Amino acid sequence: MDKTLSEIPEKEIKKYHEVVGKHVKLLRESKKISQLDMALAIGIKSIAFYSNCENNKYDKHFNMEHLYKICKTLGIQMSDFFKEVEQDFSS
Repeated sequence: MDKTLSEIPEKEIKKYHEVVGKHVKLLRESKKISQLDMALAIGIKSIAFYSNCENNKYDKHFNMEHLYKICKTLGIQMSDFFKEVEQDFSS
């Protein structure tokens, strides 16, 4: 395995989580779904935890299961979601 990939700086990982959270928020708001409704729809019972993931606070972030459920709730393909994330992350 390429050593450089295993040594991705923590700052870069944090930025990626921030971009993911930002896109979740934009998509959720575009569908006029509240944080509470989205959290409950994907099985998160803590609105604070959901909000922290969306806003990347306290090192909280969405995992793959969360993102899968969010995409299903929003009616979008995960591949489309990550294309947008990658475009924003790369710019």
